[in-house]
Amino acid sequence: MAPPDYNYEHFNVTFPAQYVAQVEINRPKKLNAFFEPMWLNLGAIFRRLSHDPDVRVVILTAAGDRAFTAGLDVLAASEGDILAQNGASDIDGARKATMIRRHIQEFQDEISTIEKCEKPVIAVLHGVSYGLAIDMTLCCDIRICAKDTRFSVREVEIGLAADIGTLSRLPHANMPMSWVKDVCLTAREFNAEEALGVGFVSGVYDTKATALERALELGRVLASKSPVAVQSTKEVLNYSRDHTVADGLNYIKVWNASALQTKDVPDAMMASLQKRKATFSKL
Repeated sequence: MAPPDYNYEHFNVTFPAQYVAQVEINRPKKLNAFFEPMWLNLGAIFRRLSHDPDVRVVILTAAGDRAFTAGLDVLAASEGDILAQNGASDIDGARKATMIRRHIQEFQDEISTIEKCEKPVIAVLHGVSYGLAIDMTLCCDIRICAKDTRFSVREVEIGLAADIGTLSRLPHANMPMSWVKDVCLTAREFNAEEALGVGFVSGVYDTKATALERALELGRVLASKSPVAVQSTKEVLNYSRDHTVADGLNYIKVWNASALQTKDVPDAMMASLQKRKATFSKL
């Protein structure tokens, strides 16, 4: 069971193994489509998990058999205040633009909490994985999926350019730019086999259940290691992805000037020499 402070509507937060948290999107009757309270709650959850000393790795998944998420709940969005005010004739263009810009920024910030989470995040996708599914899981550190997963960068299909992260993160995700532009410009579906072939996911499994089993196995491995080492590695990898090699070398030098001053290093070395499993303090 989740502690009381992890009770958020449309999300189940559980702890299936020591130091492993699982965040399950829980709106299956609507194909786990998002409306505003959901992305606000998602951000709140990941901010808490990032600093929770009892959490060392997070698994992101979704309830039901049909979808990870169908993306944005278009009906709810069309009835929201922002679009309603956008159609008002008594508000000038600059003021409409300011409202929309702030709204997009808020949405971006909440989804980006997944990437900013200090702990590694493993995404487990299945079924319909459209639009926001791509935005969210590009923020994750490891992506795996069930073989029934159907992906789509869907926004062009509804008349807009994706603005929550996909168009910014996919070009940095080490996939062929021709393929990136293909799926973003056409909004076409691509399956699990294609996603594995281009490197969007690192593993495909027969069912959602077996994919979850693999994620939990990975989670246990990561949770067993020094949290100083794991969280430092995530931080430096993300920094180096967005900077030059020289910048990355300088960053890890400065970072490790403090991070190496940990008891975890001699404890890990001694455990290796004695052929036993090391245990590490909370961080």
